[in-house]
Amino acid sequence: MDHSTVSAGQSAIEKRLAELGYELPEVAAPVAAYVPAVTTGQHVYTAGQLPFIKGELPATGKVGAEVAPETAHELAGRCALNALAAVKSAIGDLDRITRIVKVVGFVSSDPSFFGQPGVVNGASELLGDVFGDAGIHARSAVGVAVLPLDSPVEVELVVEFA
Repeated sequence: MDHSTVSAGQSAIEKRLAELGYELPEVAAPVAAYVPAVTTGQHVYTAGQLPFIKGELPATGKVGAEVAPETAHELAGRCALNALAAVKSAIGDLDRITRIVKVVGFVSSDPSFFGQPGVVNGASELLGDVFGDAGIHARSAVGVAVLPLDSPVEVELVVEFA
């Protein structure tokens, strides 16, 4: 992404998010004993991010039972957005991101639900739309019995920055 056309003080990534209809939220407060993101070398590792919107979970329960896969797909995108807020809190400017390295998505799944990759695509697609080629990443999509606060999805990121 060419950042040269962005005015001083304005993040090209945040501008791109706005073009796509998103606003970077405040960093979600941890729900246990951890920090939202840690840097080591040129990488940021985020804690697992739930799909909070203004401090609230918009849905709870198992995907494939109480939560529709389409809803969970959207919520995975929200998790990725919350993870980007955590990254910003660690490095100050999302324009410093050079690559999304890895996405790990957890899906609280009804035992008969096998569509975890489609749900986690919500996070992957958002990152691809925002970062283009730099958003192409390795990924895991894991079905689990339950997530914190009965969230249907949780996403964590590993990003490289300069």
